[in-house]
Amino acid sequence: MSAHVLIIEDDLRIADWVRIYFERAGYTAEVAHDGQTGLNLARRLAPDLIILDLTLPRLDGVELCRILRQESDVPIIMLTAREAPAQRIIGLESGADDYIVKPFDPREVIARSEAVLRRVQGKVQQLLTSGAISLNETTGAVTVNHVRVDLSQSQMALLATFMRHPNQVLTRDQLISLTFQHEFEGFDRAIDSQVARLRKRISHGGNQPIETVYGAGYRFVVEDE
Repeated sequence: MSAHVLIIEDDLRIADWVRIYFERAGYTAEVAHDGQTGLNLARRLAPDLIILDLTLPRLDGVELCRILRQESDVPIIMLTAREAPAQRIIGLESGADDYIVKPFDPREVIARSEAVLRRVQGKVQQLLTSGAISLNETTGAVTVNHVRVDLSQSQMALLATFMRHPNQVLTRDQLISLTFQHEFEGFDRAIDSQVARLRKRISHGGNQPIETVYGAGYRFVVEDE
């Protein structure tokens, strides 16, 4: 069965253009032209992937992404304007798994989408545990002190990388390579933002397992190893 893609884009020309490319690539695609309609369709259709414009009428893309991330682990790729790099960071911080800058080649959208779907579908079925933190890669469930924590797909992948390399200093480039297999075309600040969001989610009892090693990168501290 082909993957089902929901495109939420208020520019009718761009939305139709992207939809046609997805359908030519063998996907099933639906389109919404405003945020509220997009939210309703996402809840009704439960798509495999969402392509989400950052600026939308009725409900903007950032708020829509936050709502979707609270309700679902569906992969989200956000479309952002070239002249607004700060908005790309906001998009990632709201829970998007990746972003694409306008104007773009639709073939890039397909390639990025396939990369995100591969990361989701190709997860090793494994339970990772470290102290109070548990990550079930089969179900996508993350718990801290036995309390469920909701993470985006990118945050789960990043946490898995940290948990597989306990007490090891990882540079930003290493995090990108190990987590995204070089398919993440962001920048240092984007990785920093993802780490910052992950930290907020997994801190517990005053303990923060991810520490910054200034001038080097990050380390996932495991006391009992």
